[in-house]
Amino acid sequence: MNDRPPLYQTVIEGGKHWSFTAPRGMLLRMTDIDGGANVGMLFYNPQNPLERYNAPDTLKCQHTFRLTRGHCLYSDMGRIFCSIVGDSIGWHDTVAGNANKTLVAERWGSKSYQDARNDWTQNGHDAFLVEAGKYGLGRRDLAANVNWFSKVAPDAKGALTFDPAHSAAGSTVELRFEMDTLVLMHTCPHPMYPPGAYPRKPVTLQFSKAEPVAADDYCRNFRPENQRGFQNNELYHMCGAGPGAHTC
Repeated sequence: MNDRPPLYQTVIEGGKHWSFTAPRGMLLRMTDIDGGANVGMLFYNPQNPLERYNAPDTLKCQHTFRLTRGHCLYSDMGRIFCSIVGDSIGWHDTVAGNANKTLVAERWGSKSYQDARNDWTQNGHDAFLVEAGKYGLGRRDLAANVNWFSKVAPDAKGALTFDPAHSAAGSTVELRFEMDTLVLMHTCPHPMYPPGAYPRKPVTLQFSKAEPVAADDYCRNFRPENQRGFQNNELYHMCGAGPGAHTC
């Protein structure tokens, strides 16, 4: 992992949401401070929000059910938003989706901001909608999301099981952004998190500058499909990614 001092660092408390635009070449390290965190995340092209993260393509083209180091996160146009260049736990969920208002109310009770202020029980679906609305996006623009630090595994019969102890305190995952990317995120509970106290698990975000992608880059060569994805990005940046780009 990159051990250079971060350019910017912040803590997102549990049960909260945020958004940002990561430029191409930015490195994001996320750290689960207390253990048991869940970070829901969605990705969009800020210049064309119709291009967004595609979970089925990401999984099938890399022949995987989980995400870990070496995997790339693809858009629905065959380009790569970001690559997982570091991962201390080896499994991140991209199939279980989000908790909604009804699920959270049934499992942890309903606490509004008006009554509970910062201790209200937020849900991932509405958290994404709040952040999406800041960019003119809405319900129709939400897609299947990643759940960083969470593990959902199938058994022999295909039933899914959630492991609440999967991520220990100090676990990290590091993303390198391969194109300018609008990121929506929340730290609300995973939809399969068991009943009990509403989990408020904070994460640290550290932003730094990534090293240039080399010819022998681990993520680029992890799968033959990833090599084509990087080529798609190169063509995009040469021919149409913003002001000053060449026209092919």
